[in-house]
Amino acid sequence: MLQNRNTFATLPRTARGMPLVLGGDPKGKTFLYPNGNSIIIRDIDNPAIADIYTEHSTQTTVAKYSPSGFYICSADQSGKVRIWDTTQKEHILKNEFQPFVGNIKDLSWSPDSQRIVAVGEGRERFGHVFMMETGTSVGEIAGHSKIINSCDFRPGRPFRIITGSEDNFIGIYEGPPFKFKTQLEDHSRFVQSVRFAPNGDLFASAGFDGKLFVYKTNDYSKVGEFGSPAHGGGIYAVQWSPDGTQLLTASGDKTCKLWDANTLQCVTEFQMGSDVLDQQVSCLWQNQYLLSVSLSGFINYLDVNNPNKPLRVVKGHNKTITALIVNKNSSEKYIYTGSTDGYITYWNPQNGDHNRIAGKGHTNQVADLAFNKNTVYSVGFDDTIKTIDSNDNKFSNEIKLDSQPHGVAVLEGQEVIVVAGHETISVYTNVSNYGKQSSIPVSYEPSSVSVNQVHNDVAVGGTKDSKVHIYGLNGNELTEKAVLDHRAPITDVAYSSDGKYLAAADQNRKIVLYLAPTYELAHQLEWGFHTARVNCLSWSADNIHLASGSLDTGIIIWNASQPNKHFSLKKAHPQSQVTRIEWLDESTLVSTGHDGTIKVWTVLFG
Repeated sequence: MLQNRNTFATLPRTARGMPLVLGGDPKGKTFLYPNGNSIIIRDIDNPAIADIYTEHSTQTTVAKYSPSGFYICSADQSGKVRIWDTTQKEHILKNEFQPFVGNIKDLSWSPDSQRIVAVGEGRERFGHVFMMETGTSVGEIAGHSKIINSCDFRPGRPFRIITGSEDNFIGIYEGPPFKFKTQLEDHSRFVQSVRFAPNGDLFASAGFDGKLFVYKTNDYSKVGEFGSPAHGGGIYAVQWSPDGTQLLTASGDKTCKLWDANTLQCVTEFQMGSDVLDQQVSCLWQNQYLLSVSLSGFINYLDVNNPNKPLRVVKGHNKTITALIVNKNSSEKYIYTGSTDGYITYWNPQNGDHNRIAGKGHTNQVADLAFNKNTVYSVGFDDTIKTIDSNDNKFSNEIKLDSQPHGVAVLEGQEVIVVAGHETISVYTNVSNYGKQSSIPVSYEPSSVSVNQVHNDVAVGGTKDSKVHIYGLNGNELTEKAVLDHRAPITDVAYSSDGKYLAAADQNRKIVLYLAPTYELAHQLEWGFHTARVNCLSWSADNIHLASGSLDTGIIIWNASQPNKHFSLKKAHPQSQVTRIEWLDESTLVSTGHDGTIKVWTVLFG
């Protein structure tokens, strides 16, 4: 049995030129955002605490709490909205509607939590207002000629709705039933964010022209403009302070700014960096917390007293995690994860403390990681092997490889590194000092590699020939010893640490166990309880239990001494395949997913 101990959630998925909408809990305890098919809910005091909603069938785009706090409405690219419960762990679905067919970019609840407005890129319309209980229409969002990027419900009566569109106009709607009243034409480029003040007397609009305006709600007259313009780049988001006296803006000019609503003057400017990835694409003001999101996906906790340095930066991954290794020498057992974007992050699995590896990293997907003594070895699709000193967690050395690597393994206690490349199997005897290399050409397209720490054997999985190739390792020379036939391409190979077993998994859902060094079958069973391709394998320290993760989103724990015995966890990463798996200790497992999420599991053997 597996129990989830910790979940370290993925960051927001961002795209250049595209605003991101953060949602805030009316009680001020959590915030939420979309990534892939999921909605991520994070504790605002401790963002390492997260909950993930995974019931959408297509990519999610926005989610907002109801003012009552009892429901969340989330939307996706197909135009569906799901209204679900926040009080129960299961997040029971209340209703699902489709206000229009197309990408929903923003939504807002009426202050009585009864009505919802959704806007975006519909085929037949750009917005719609409906009742949350029945889906009944309570008005049309007409009058815009292009995609609507933003909307907001007035937080009080009489009800009003404002919209911001790529036709450069702000739309005003009165109701219910809601009908077009007028439009405001002060912006010269896309209007990206419109928001009412907490008391509903004023509303603000921000656009890609860098301009920020504030208006009166009673007669829609313009109070004034902030700055001239407010930012040197497009403004992606605007948020009011809880007391309505200030506004926070996030801009593509890599700054956030704090504005006084009375004087229309800038109070504080937050310089967020100089890199393209430091563009600010979203912001949220919740209680005392001022949050912004960078194009990198990083979540910044802004510090009004020190605008040059955030109070906290939540990093991690916002794309698929493709590599995982554990530093079992450290008391914290730090884990290292690599992603399709080339970044590597190290984590404390107990509390979620983390940071990115410093220095020049990979420029393409991290294919695999290995650990030896105090060094992490990473290989990437940029055809390099890099070393990381686990004492300071910085990249140090780099070697250019002969071909694109798919796996790396280390002969522990020595600095002998084996890299399975696209066309070669290579051995390095001293990567730190650019040591000697021997290579043998192969034609079977290696998928994975593992080293037998006792017998100095190397197992390499082949995809083209569906075979496991066994080599003897003598110094830095490889000699082929055996070939093991499978019925499907090999996805992963793993030796137990005592050198007794070799496990091999394939695309046909099967796991085969061999005895080393003879490579006879350990038993006549082919473990095949996964319902889709097996992606990854890992042995526990007791050399009896083998964990496997699969395309079927599940994890299975196998017992080598009792081959008929196993237990499984379906939907370990719901709607996401398990990409990597590692044991922290004999009763703790770490898994990573295509969803960019890391999960720590307690294994209860029964």
